[in-house]
Amino acid sequence: MREPHYLEPPPNWTAEERPTLPGSPGTPYHRPPVRLAYAAVGVLVGITGGLGNALVTANLPQIQGQLGLTPVEGAWLPAAYVMFNVSANLLLVKARQQFGIRRFAEIGILAYVLVTLVHVLANDYATAVFARAVSGFAAAPMSSLGLYYMMQAFPKRRIGAGLSLGFALSQFAVPIAWLVSPPLLDIGDWRGLYLFELGMALVSMAAVVVLKLPPGLRIKVFEPLDLLTFLLMAPAFALVCAVLGQGRTQWWPDQPWMAQALIAALLLLLAAFFLEHHRANPLIQTRWLGAREAIRFALGALGLRFILSEQTYAATGLLRTLGMGPDQLRPLYAVILAGTVLGAALSAALFSPRRLVPLILTSIVLVIVGSSMDLDASNLTRPHDLFVSQFLVSTAAGMFLGPLLVLGMTPVLARGTDYVITLIVVFSLTQSIGGLAGPAAFATFQQYREHEYSALLVADVDPTDAAVARRIQQQAQPYAALITDPVRLRAQGVAQLSQAVTREANVRAYNDVVWLNLVIALVFLVWSLTQTPPARRLAKSILAATFTAKGVS
Repeated sequence: MREPHYLEPPPNWTAEERPTLPGSPGTPYHRPPVRLAYAAVGVLVGITGGLGNALVTANLPQIQGQLGLTPVEGAWLPAAYVMFNVSANLLLVKARQQFGIRRFAEIGILAYVLVTLVHVLANDYATAVFARAVSGFAAAPMSSLGLYYMMQAFPKRRIGAGLSLGFALSQFAVPIAWLVSPPLLDIGDWRGLYLFELGMALVSMAAVVVLKLPPGLRIKVFEPLDLLTFLLMAPAFALVCAVLGQGRTQWWPDQPWMAQALIAALLLLLAAFFLEHHRANPLIQTRWLGAREAIRFALGALGLRFILSEQTYAATGLLRTLGMGPDQLRPLYAVILAGTVLGAALSAALFSPRRLVPLILTSIVLVIVGSSMDLDASNLTRPHDLFVSQFLVSTAAGMFLGPLLVLGMTPVLARGTDYVITLIVVFSLTQSIGGLAGPAAFATFQQYREHEYSALLVADVDPTDAAVARRIQQQAQPYAALITDPVRLRAQGVAQLSQAVTREANVRAYNDVVWLNLVIALVFLVWSLTQTPPARRLAKSILAATFTAKGVS
């Protein structure tokens, strides 16, 4: 490990006050009221950083309608955010290390405020997409700031609890967005959403300026080739995110540009890895990426985010299909918020090196239990029917992030601080890609199963059958006072029956999505159990005994 080049003399810290990594703030003693203030700012900043994208995702149908967008055009709004957000940590980690955490905090929060202001002033689709893209990059420092402020609320011996709470803050944004959206839309249409986000950003900026983070270590880390690596990897990640964000909307097999985008992304990543592999001081540690611990960490982080995405896609999608709007979904998301807060609190309270793996395994079990409770949804399902199951899934979402990252970081720190950037990039990439890949895969599967069920249901509908004719008449009855022509009235009844068939097919398809997620979660749990040290030791002993027995025979 190379010796760091300090840009300024390190303060005279005690062992308790010295930061673990360059670019992180020191951990001096704070009085309890000050710790409480740091926690409050951490919650404010952490939620603000994820709120903008959550507001757009939760209200995408309304935004599409008010801007006059097609579904394909609307899908670019959240996709543009992720495309630029996913690669931000390639440079931001080194920016904190070289320019200092205080300067990083103030510049980062100011950039976020300015970008949010662009949203308010946007009048057309092109400006809205541009604002979402820049917002993705500007929001990346906010999650780090929320984490660092939350860590200041805990003494160094309890820093793991601060990590758990800090990482869980990003999970709070989605349910909060669903809770506050209906009144904001009533006040000022889609601009009301951005005005609220701007207000939160301004309050966050004031809090960060008033209550500053303690100084940290500043070291020289940037090299000219870092920019070239970023220019290769950032568009590669963006292309992958674009395909995942648009695949189910434009339908994968019908769009040659998706295959071309993935090929271009692969070539860019190969060029970036070749460059990094032969650098003396690489930005990305390519040799570590091939290690077993790195692959295990990436698969675990990706798998957890994938199975948790069933909540945002299947539960919400099913209720929307059944006619539930934002107002009807607010009680459900209040329960989801409560579950996420409970999960974060449990993770912080139970955090210890011995409990990292049990906490992660518990999260997977909660997803399995929650999914098993939603397998029998019908067209009579309403938000209150999902309260218990979604509370369990959201508890899992609030519980796993901190333990997972600490579990991955422990062996990385033994290799040296140069490997931390690679770990953070891998972690953020798995969460972003998993958050897009999960809904994309589930939506593709759901659409395929919906077509299968529609064909099956329609095949059994015979208009000459007395029961079918009676059902058509019942469907048309509400329109009898408006339509006097019997032919048109019957056509209206047929159309209503067709909608009922489509709705039933969609409900069955969503049940299949839950089944699929349950199977994936069970497989993931088995795989996770085999990766624990006791399981590996047991497997080695079984293999040793087997080979010994064969040798004796």
